[in-house]
Amino acid sequence: MGRDNDSYQQAFILVGFSDRPQLEVILFAFVLVFYILALVGNSAIIFLSIMDTRLHTPMYFFLGNLSFLDLCFTTSIVPQLLWNLWGPEKTITYHGCVAQLYIYMVLGSTECVLLAVMSYDRYVAVCRPLHYTVVMHPHLCLRLVIVSWFCGFLNSFVMCPQTMQLSRCGRRKVDHFLCEMPALIAMSCEDTMLVEAFAFVLGVALLLVPLSLILISYGMISATVLRIKSAAGCKKAFNTCSSHLTVVSLFYGTIIYMYLQPANSYSQDQGKFLTLFYTIVTPSVNPLIYTLRNKDVKGAMRKLLRGEKEDREA
Repeated sequence: MGRDNDSYQQAFILVGFSDRPQLEVILFAFVLVFYILALVGNSAIIFLSIMDTRLHTPMYFFLGNLSFLDLCFTTSIVPQLLWNLWGPEKTITYHGCVAQLYIYMVLGSTECVLLAVMSYDRYVAVCRPLHYTVVMHPHLCLRLVIVSWFCGFLNSFVMCPQTMQLSRCGRRKVDHFLCEMPALIAMSCEDTMLVEAFAFVLGVALLLVPLSLILISYGMISATVLRIKSAAGCKKAFNTCSSHLTVVSLFYGTIIYMYLQPANSYSQDQGKFLTLFYTIVTPSVNPLIYTLRNKDVKGAMRKLLRGEKEDREA
């Protein structure tokens, strides 16, 4: 597996805030609350997008996929995190660390590309409304989701082996809550310049390229909205895009700061809090962002609740 193979098979110690037990208690409650919100909110969106025929559109197909990603994203991290925060031992097995890193990288990279796909969907909806159903046909939507997943798997299967094969000279302490790539690279006792260069190139490809496509899409959307003379039309276009733009800002802002800054300027404590933000907080608030201003989702929820009430009365 690598040069210091014996140390590879040992469990890793996730130190996190192990020197501050009071902070760990607060963190445990914080993570648990947001994890429950993520589970409930994203599961509700997936369920509604499947059950309500009015939501069988490209927009909600992509939204259901995003919720599925967020659900898997948090579940791949939070149970182990809660276990370590609650118990006296802050360890994760070598194979558990590898699995966490692979899954985490696949899902995070897939979400980066999927958010760009969703911006294209919003561009077609606002800028080419008469051709929307022709352009965004089900086969194209499915292919775009498959491409997103392919990019996620490609990034993970390129970067994870390089990260795990770095020589650590017996070092087992990961100064983080989870097996995240920057923290694992920082453990290495050898020159990591080549791995960091690969990470930067793939970061540009999977972060800056999709973000550029998102900005181009919203630039075209803005130009179209400015030409709309109807106030109702402008409001509808704004409501269509504002939720997605908010999610993009939250997700990309933290990810770019984490993965595209120079390694010598990486702050471990900042990295920990930012990781908590985009792996736990963002997936928890995404369902709220998408549903608070969305009449279709709120209508589907009311219909579901009304139907359950009528069943109980019957």
